[in-house]
Amino acid sequence: MAPAANAAPRLLRAAMLLLLLVAAGRRAAGAPVVNELRCQCLQTLQGIHLKNIQSVKVTTPGPHCDQTEVIASLKTGQEVCLNPTAPMVKKIIDKMLNKASAN
Repeated sequence: MAPAANAAPRLLRAAMLLLLLVAAGRRAAGAPVVNELRCQCLQTLQGIHLKNIQSVKVTTPGPHCDQTEVIASLKTGQEVCLNPTAPMVKKIIDKMLNKASAN
């Protein structure tokens, strides 16, 4: 009985560690980190297919952050940071602005 009793707490600890790692990994995949007085984008993507984007928010440089940030809200509910200097991202922003002005 002793080996089985010791295995349960170890299995529980391993399962909890796995859940924490999965949660941390999903958040670090190019998503904005926090809404504080600092830059929200730690990592950026060079582009993403336009059909996956629901909306785009462009934050200009200010006292909170010295760089332009482009945050795309995806149709899946996830948010990702895009590189504002990447040619593909510039095209996405233009298309989204044209789409908004047409409505």
